[in-house]
Amino acid sequence: MSHPTETFPAADTLLVGARVRTLDPERPWAEAVAVKDGRIVAVGDEADVRNWRGARTEVIDLAGATLFPGLVDGHSHPYLGVTTAAGLDLSACQDLDGLRTALAGAARAARPGDWVVAHGLDHNAFGGRPVHHELIDRALAGVPAFIRLYDAHSALVSGPALAAAGIEGPHRFEQRAQVVCDADGRPTGHLVEFAAMSLMDAVLPRESEAVRRERLLGVLRDMAATGLTGAHVMDLEEPDVLGLLADIEESGELPVRLRISPWCMPGTDAAGLDHLVELQRAHGRRWRVGGVKFFMDGTIEGGTAWLEHADCHGQGTEAFWPDPAAYTRAVHHLARAGVRTATHAIGDAAVRHVLDTVELLDDPALRPLHRIEHIETVPGSQLPRFARLGVAASMQPSHLAFTRADHTDEWSRRVGEERAGRAWRCRDLRDAGATLVLGSDWPIADFDPREVLATARLRRLPGRPEVEPVTAGQSLTGLMALEGYTSHAARAVGEQDEAGRVAPGLRADLTAFAVDPVAAPADELATAPVVLTMTGGTVVHRG
Repeated sequence: MSHPTETFPAADTLLVGARVRTLDPERPWAEAVAVKDGRIVAVGDEADVRNWRGARTEVIDLAGATLFPGLVDGHSHPYLGVTTAAGLDLSACQDLDGLRTALAGAARAARPGDWVVAHGLDHNAFGGRPVHHELIDRALAGVPAFIRLYDAHSALVSGPALAAAGIEGPHRFEQRAQVVCDADGRPTGHLVEFAAMSLMDAVLPRESEAVRRERLLGVLRDMAATGLTGAHVMDLEEPDVLGLLADIEESGELPVRLRISPWCMPGTDAAGLDHLVELQRAHGRRWRVGGVKFFMDGTIEGGTAWLEHADCHGQGTEAFWPDPAAYTRAVHHLARAGVRTATHAIGDAAVRHVLDTVELLDDPALRPLHRIEHIETVPGSQLPRFARLGVAASMQPSHLAFTRADHTDEWSRRVGEERAGRAWRCRDLRDAGATLVLGSDWPIADFDPREVLATARLRRLPGRPEVEPVTAGQSLTGLMALEGYTSHAARAVGEQDEAGRVAPGLRADLTAFAVDPVAAPADELATAPVVLTMTGGTVVHRG
């Protein structure tokens, strides 16, 4: 607490009239915050910050709103989302009739030479039928089409599109991927995993760099308007992205802070790993490369998740890395260089192998550098290992929307009753002492953190009280959910002394809602007004 006669350099901003939920155990609640040069310099009641006020200090009265640490999406793909979530949104299609109607409308609107490019299609729309271009070709009337399924790990390509890309049969890949073919070796149009989908890159329409730049900035502004101050970006597939970010910062500021993890794919040699180490030096004012992203498997619905036992179609028994030991060597190489890793691991065998990899590190001090993404089904025997090894769990509660409590959805049918009964064990991981980061995985699900925070508590999407919760016992408390976007997100990337709390000396990344995100009913939270978003001491959104 400041002495009444003590004077300080003038703050840039005073935030007053708030209920400040600090997440700082030394002072859980406050009423005002002073900000200078992008940092929090004082936290307390209004008398504590009064002496920070100068002639040019902006005073913002939050009128009773709840102010808390800036929300950070723990798993997002802003740039990749801009490129893959373009075109027709098929997320509302629930069956084949709806899909065909949507595609027929897009085909009629297409000009000569145009493609129908679409995204967000739920596997459940096929009603259990094998994914095949014959299901959609008639509706498209000859217009080539490329449709990303909602998981972003697979696509459905129309017959004319297959012909345009010269895809006539099976392909061999260095990583787990497949051009699905029928019994006669003819491609069905179902392309599974990134290497298979990349066969279409040469013929797909592509937006100009200027358009992608504006769309990226638009997405980041939209993210800030939902209360996000940062995101852990789980890709750097495009080599020009860093140049694009630097170009944006030449003329302004990013509204959202980005921490980027480039991919490390099977076949990466020692020189490639050293390049990833060197890449960690790249940074701007509000972006930096800070980690490496691996894939240990794919998705349940695509049949590429690595499971201890096969799914109902006899699939899911192979890792994304054909030689899992090569993955282990690559992670150890990066760990010895002090590089953090995040590994996509959905199936129980994939999760186990990542934990085994971390446990095999000779230096226990290197173990907390690692985290696991998704963790959709995992047995109880693996849960204590997260806390014991210091491995953070990164999960996306909104993905529950693609499953059903009665297990009639494609995800649940594939894994079976026992494994579906242990879906997305958020609460069990928290209760086992794990660091639990929450995120959206946009564009797979909406990036709005209010929806994710609410879903983490409800185990269903907010505003849908008629929907039965999925594994309801895994619901988080309001505080646990908020920590997943703040203090635990910071801890997972080693920034606990920089962010995740409202305390002097930390970054002035702050969010204010009209309601308390911890105490407000979850369905109400999902639509609560965002009063203010501040990134690096700059107000980037004001409601």
